[in-house]
Amino acid sequence: MINKQIEKLRTQISKLDDKNFDLEAWKKHSIILLDSIFGGDNQKIKQIEKIEYEYNSWSLRDTSGHTTYLESCKKIGREVLGAAIEELEMTGIPEKSDEDGKINVHIILDALDDELKGSQYKTLMKLLKSDISTKEKSRQLQDIIKELGNETVINILQGIIMHEDFVGALPD
Repeated sequence: MINKQIEKLRTQISKLDDKNFDLEAWKKHSIILLDSIFGGDNQKIKQIEKIEYEYNSWSLRDTSGHTTYLESCKKIGREVLGAAIEELEMTGIPEKSDEDGKINVHIILDALDDELKGSQYKTLMKLLKSDISTKEKSRQLQDIIKELGNETVINILQGIIMHEDFVGALPD
């Protein structure tokens, strides 16, 4: 799983070179990604949040300054995500379990992400975040699970149970 997290971070770094790069969209995606790996109260997330593009009149008139300033923002982004990759390679995925021994949502999200197609995962996340009634949400969720089939459901459950954070949090 650590290789998958590192690959996601590398993909995010490569987005810095996209022709139609959008700093705010990139920041939001990076923050979500870092949060899922390191937890929400992490210095890397704070550094990404601090990256700001200057939209004042001087930077908009001066094309060379515009490019230089944007490149500076991208450089900071590369450095922060590069540091995150190095940390993962050296120490592995950090322990994020809470004191109550509750299962962390990233364990479930990782298992779902591993087993579902991209469209299935997006549909599920959209349903879970929707404002529909709990009863209707439950009904639609049941339909989605039935469509997945037994093998996929078994693989998801196995991914959760065999996750290193889940196994490591089991009582002695």
